Amino acid sequence: MGKVISIANQKGGVGKTTTAVNLAASLAVAEKKVLLIDFDPQGNATSGSGLNKEEEKTGIYEAIIGEVDIREAIRDTAIPSLKVVPSTVDLIGAEVELVDDPGRDTKLKEVISTIKDDFDYVLIDCPPSLSLLTVNALTASDSVLIPLQCEYYALEGISSMLRTIDLIRASLNPELEVEGVLLTMFDARNNLSHQVADEIRSHFGQKAFTTVIPRNVRLSESPSFGKPVILYDVNSKGASSYLEFAQEFCAKGMEAPLN
Repeated sequence: MGKVISIANQKGGVGKTTTAVNLAASLAVAEKKVLLIDFDPQGNATSGSGLNKEEEKTGIYEAIIGEVDIREAIRDTAIPSLKVVPSTVDLIGAEVELVDDPGRDTKLKEVISTIKDDFDYVLIDCPPSLSLLTVNALTASDSVLIPLQCEYYALEGISSMLRTIDLIRASLNPELEVEGVLLTMFDARNNLSHQVADEIRSHFGQKAFTTVIPRNVRLSESPSFGKPVILYDVNSKGASSYLEFAQEFCAKGMEAPLN
């Protein structure tokens, strides 16, 4: 049975979509079957995976409103084991359209349930806000991966995210777990990065991943070329850090380490 994981943080600019795209790609090159769902109306995970979001006419929006079967929205990528369900421009209106629907909080869960067993991992890139879309993603998920930038306001932002997770557990998804906290945008030359990392590890213990994602030019460039960093520059620090993270991610999930 596939594991469904939301990649979420209510604060923007933390490396959420970068993590969604590059973790998905890193798992896929290790021959895991991965589905990445772009559930953010900005559509950055769609374009970062090599799809043209302006040309996509069928995506996750059309699936959750029942217009198409989700299988019709699944797209191939340059990595055979990685599939993507794109975000289309209509997703931004989903909250307004669903607000009066009594089943509005479980639309994504219903859709994913039909295909989750076809994949080892279903990763959901969430919007950077507490919205109906985020609620749907967390309700549909087994766990949440929280990317956290190594900056001053990091802990303040994660407190809001943890409160949201507690609310979802209490009302919609009691089995929801925190997969872990991933430190991103780490600058080894910056004392603040080390201070934030130490504080997060002290607070979260084993829930904080050992791997950290550094600030890296090639990692920042890769989305503009529509490629995960492992396809853009496999020898970069950004690529090696996400490959290392994918191995730790699987090991924490009590799977055999990746080859």
